[in-house]
Order: sequence, then structure tokens, then C-alpha cells
Amino acid sequence: MDSKKYKIGVIGNRDAILPFRMIGFQTFPVNEAQEAINRLRKLAHEDYGIIYLTEDIAREIPETIAYYDSQVIPAVIPIPTHKGTGGLGLQRVQDNVEKAVGQNIL
Repeated sequence: MDSKKYKIGVIGNRDAILPFRMIGFQTFPVNEAQEAINRLRKLAHEDYGIIYLTEDIAREIPETIAYYDSQVIPAVIPIPTHKGTGGLGLQRVQDNVEKAVGQNIL
């Protein structure tokens, strides 16, 4: 079994990800979709096992998110911003449950 230690990173708007830095996660502020794609690719190659991505940025890069959904590592998880949620994270959980179980049980 792989005993490799994976890191956790957070990508998104500087204001939205600041609290994650205070609790010890590596944070990577981005302002544009292409910046987020480049950072996500870089972190995926640097032993990041979990990458949280603010929903506003995730909505701008659906093809990139879909690619990482097909990969085992890293897990890319959309999170709400300080302005609230757009429902993307919850929708992804519901979609994955439906895919696994055959129907939405949530």
C-alpha cells in the first residue's frame, strides 16, 4: 500500500481562500480561469491529493474539472466562496451518488 503523504491545496479568489491559509492549508490565489487551470495542473503533479477550488472558478473550467473527475488523484472539490454557494458542490455530490447507486437517494 502506498504510504505517500499527500498535500491539500486551495485555489480561488484571494478573499475566499484566506481562511484556509489560517488553518494551515496551502493556498493559491487566482483571478482568471486559465490561471486556475495552470495551477491545478501544477498541483496535480506535485503530490496534492485534495485540491479545493472555489465554485466561482470551478464554473469557469468545467472541462478541466471533468478531466480530474476521471482521475483517482487529486480529488478536486468545489467549495463555496465567502459570498455564498452556487450549489455546484452539492450538485456534484448528488451526481456522483446517482452514478454510483443508479438513482439520487439524497
